[in-house]
Amino acid sequence: MSGFIGDWHALWILLIAGILPNGVWRMLGLWVGGGIDEGSEVMVWVRAVATAILAGVITQILVAPPGALASVPIAFRFGAAAAGFVAFLGLRKSVLAGVIAGEAVIIAAKYFLG
Repeated sequence: MSGFIGDWHALWILLIAGILPNGVWRMLGLWVGGGIDEGSEVMVWVRAVATAILAGVITQILVAPPGALASVPIAFRFGAAAAGFVAFLGLRKSVLAGVIAGEAVIIAAKYFLG
């Protein structure tokens, strides 16, 4: 098992280094944001900025993909995004369904194109 996983100490360090800082900021966000009204102007602005950042990241991944995704033609990448969006809307705004549908299209395209 050790040969498959690797060095357990390194995994524990990664786990602690990844969870601890993230957890602190999440708890701080819950504490600070607990009293903020979701309909307030500040929260509407924060939601708009977060949506814009996400849209930019998705666009960057579609247009200039990193790693192995670059070997999938652009038409299939946009087709996978469209399939994921249709599945998201068609299945009562299920993020999981959208992700699975988009992944399925990308994997199928890569499999059939070689």
